[in-house]
Amino acid sequence: LAPLFVQKIFDIIHNINKQEGTTILLVEQNANLALQAAQRGYVLETGTVMMEDRAETLLANPEIRKAYLGE
Repeated sequence: LAPLFVQKIFDIIHNINKQEGTTILLVEQNANLALQAAQRGYVLETGTVMMEDRAETLLANPEIRKAYLGE
């Protein structure tokens, strides 16, 4: 999607996420954006959950940053 549409979609996701009692399951290739919008994250490799934790913890994890966030 065009960057403008991606930003609009994530703005909508943020607004929905603020609503109490609403859960969102988001599957997204852009791990950085997805984890910034999430409360929890799951790392899948070939359909297997390899790691799961709070989104902030995953964003701070050096192994996740190197493997999935291009750093």
